[in-house]
Amino acid sequence: MTVLPRSARSAAWHVLCLVIVAVVLYPLVWLAFASVKPPDEILSRLSLLPTRFVFDGYTKGWEGAADVGFGCFFLNSFLVAGLSVAANVFSCSLAAFAFARLNFRFRGALFAFMITTLMLPYHVTLIPQYVIFQQAGLVNTFVPLILPKLLATEAFFVFLIVQFMRGIPRELDEAAIIDGCSVYRTFWHVVLPLSKPALVTTSIFTFIWTWNDFFTQMVYLNDTEKFTVPLGLRLFVDTSSESNFGAMFAMSALALVPIVLFFLAFQRLLVEGVSTSGLKG
Repeated sequence: MTVLPRSARSAAWHVLCLVIVAVVLYPLVWLAFASVKPPDEILSRLSLLPTRFVFDGYTKGWEGAADVGFGCFFLNSFLVAGLSVAANVFSCSLAAFAFARLNFRFRGALFAFMITTLMLPYHVTLIPQYVIFQQAGLVNTFVPLILPKLLATEAFFVFLIVQFMRGIPRELDEAAIIDGCSVYRTFWHVVLPLSKPALVTTSIFTFIWTWNDFFTQMVYLNDTEKFTVPLGLRLFVDTSSESNFGAMFAMSALALVPIVLFFLAFQRLLVEGVSTSGLKG
């Protein structure tokens, strides 16, 4: 059996990686070119490159739909995503600190119960939550989108931060207590700063998932002025009249910019947080 030289195996591996990257990035490249195609070529012409570049989709798309500018949708998304990130990081870090550092009755059972909620479909809790928010008069507001994040309902992020905090030496906690720090000051001044990679990982995923969330926002938001970017994009597609696919693709490409910038800004800490949280137990 002939064995390929090491250089040939390395070249084949790199070629395979490039092919996989091309397959993954092709939808984004297609979206970018589709946003500058003439309207009559978007769905009728299979070629990736347009015959001529047209930027009317960006200007018309930014004007929005239903008499609401698309800038309003962006502001709503930034508001919901930003508050969700702050609420999720705060509540999940507190819960994680309790599971990782404090000793209390039924800690193991409660932690196991929390982990089992990862297998619970979101749609199981959707109707009870909707009934509660409706009776409280909070439907058609941003509160149902943000308030659950303050209650550490994201078990995945609690588990992620717990795994990271367990790798921080307990001697640091003991030294802080000897110096007169309370439990809260130990959490705030010792454990929390050292958990920065895990917190950044939580922030990035919370931002991306909230920014791209369509279903939950569709359920709770009714007024067009309160729509976020995913709901605003839906307005460009009308089954009863003409759809503006050029504007929809243009705003879709523009909606990717905050996610890409947010990811690139914290990419190093994201990789560190995910890798170390998986190794420490």
